[in-house]
Amino acid sequence: MLPVERQSVILSKLAESDSVRTTELATALSVTDETIRKDFESLEKRGELLRIHGGAVKPTQVRVELALTERKQVNRDAKTAVAQHAASLIQPNDTIFIDASSTALTLIEFLPDFHLTVLTNAHNVISALADREGLDLISTGGIYEPRSRSYIGLPAESTMRKHNIHRMFFSCNGIHLERGVSETNSRQAAFKERVIDCSEEVCLLADSTKIGLKSSFFFAQVSDLTTVITNEDADPGFTAALANQGIEVLRA
Repeated sequence: MLPVERQSVILSKLAESDSVRTTELATALSVTDETIRKDFESLEKRGELLRIHGGAVKPTQVRVELALTERKQVNRDAKTAVAQHAASLIQPNDTIFIDASSTALTLIEFLPDFHLTVLTNAHNVISALADREGLDLISTGGIYEPRSRSYIGLPAESTMRKHNIHRMFFSCNGIHLERGVSETNSRQAAFKERVIDCSEEVCLLADSTKIGLKSSFFFAQVSDLTTVITNEDADPGFTAALANQGIEVLRA
């Protein structure tokens, strides 16, 4: 079977359900898992699907909210590259904010080994950094949201207003030139809007699959951003348009 025929079968099966599994497709098509993964990669570049750990899911112009465990597996390589590049911007004694997005959570794996103050509304960030020396670790507190394992609401927003943040590191579900930056969750969107108001530098971590998309709730204009860090597959026309607005665009 030719790759184009195999990929047509993959898309047909994906149209029938919300997701497909690598091993199941490999068995059905009598090929190796690696062959299916290469098909996924080709289809993802064309915008036909999104790769996740062990399979693939449908793409959508309006992103649905996935649980954190699912989001961490989508475009893992791109998120790692973006997070690693973001870590290189951090300076000694900075006060930084890290949100509960899967890309920002990846950032904690690459935090530099010098003194920092880390503010976060992400339970997983608190857990991962709890025993690390040389950090002042501050949780926003607030209303706990199990799906994203994060704290939101007025108590969390009140904590943020007490701090001057040198660099805010966060992600989104979509970034659109005209409409701006968006989220699927209204309370997450409201919280991020408040953090932007408290931050000197606003650093959006957005892999190429989020570019040009619009989700349910907009919380920032493109002009609110200081820096956008994306991966090499990002649309050059889009990144050029960001740069023309005076936004620093970094490719990981």
